[in-house]
Amino acid sequence: MDNFPRFGHRRLGDFGLANGIDHLNHGGYGATPRLVLEAGEAARLAMEADPTTFFRCELPDRLRNAAARIADFLGGRSEDWAFVENATAGLNAVIASLNVAPGDELLCLSQVYGAVANTLRYHADRRGARVVVVPVPVPFEDIAPLLAALEAAIGPKTRLACFDHITSAGAAIIPIAELAAICRRHDVPVLVDGAHAPGQVPVDVPKLGVDWYIGNLHKWAFAAKGTAVIWCAPEHQAELHPIAISHQLGQGFTAEFDYSGTRDNSNWLAAPAALDYFDGLGREAVYAHNKTLSEAACDLLAARWGTEAAASPRFRAAMTSVRLPGGRRGDHQAAQRVAERLRREGITVAVMLLDGGLWIRVSAQIYNEIGDYQRLAEIGARLLV
Repeated sequence: MDNFPRFGHRRLGDFGLANGIDHLNHGGYGATPRLVLEAGEAARLAMEADPTTFFRCELPDRLRNAAARIADFLGGRSEDWAFVENATAGLNAVIASLNVAPGDELLCLSQVYGAVANTLRYHADRRGARVVVVPVPVPFEDIAPLLAALEAAIGPKTRLACFDHITSAGAAIIPIAELAAICRRHDVPVLVDGAHAPGQVPVDVPKLGVDWYIGNLHKWAFAAKGTAVIWCAPEHQAELHPIAISHQLGQGFTAEFDYSGTRDNSNWLAAPAALDYFDGLGREAVYAHNKTLSEAACDLLAARWGTEAAASPRFRAAMTSVRLPGGRRGDHQAAQRVAERLRREGITVAVMLLDGGLWIRVSAQIYNEIGDYQRLAEIGARLLV
């Protein structure tokens, strides 16, 4: 990793991460640089100094200025972007806003995030619709089977297709543009769960050809916790509403999402500071370091455990999921036991259920080095579930 002298453990000082822990689950909750936390605190102090003036006079323009910075980072127009607390909240807003009728079908991938699966099932059950699952092969090495499965799954009652941009369990990058092209041919609108994408891979949302896109900034784009964004194509904005219906109902997409009542918007206002930090490091340098380190970690773990990754290098970025040794079947209790064992060893990772087995998902961020994964490789080889 000598090609990236600005990164590695020397960057740990930028963050508040505890010493004595190998932090290998950046994809779970992210890590916020101190300077971003300071920007959020400055916004919070401004709010508390004169709450009435802040909410009535300052906040609207500051949120729109922050949205303009998001548009610069993820593409499109600022008026098509708004903030939400997390990807799940944004996905709930879109799904709840749909006019779903009895007999309609909502499509998702087999590696759909659990909270999103629950949301789809909840709204389908309430309205007499059903959820159709499109299988993602494991390991994910070729887009052709996925495209064929999607083509076969779409029917005359398909009302929505919901795709993960990067899957949580398998850390697989899904070819969104190709899937969206199929859906457009069938007049099926596309909702993208981009929870793991912004900051992990370059994204130009309008070019994907989708209808709605929700992404977290607190995972890979260095924002503070509770900072996510929602993009809505102009033709759908009149029908989209936030989960909390409030005073701005009917006043337009950005008005409704920007203000749904009194809340602390400080972390959203600090999003430009997070993106400034990202750009100061160099976007391409961050992407390259994290991808290179993730690949090295994947090779190390798979070789030591004699197993496989859940996606081929073509479909991986800064995260990788590697099957634990032994080919054991897994459940949530087994996954919790493995995670707890590793926590006691001072290692934080995500233990995932996929393809009936247990996988370790590791992340690579600018503060990581290859040595961070070597203890995991040795401990994982001895794990008994």
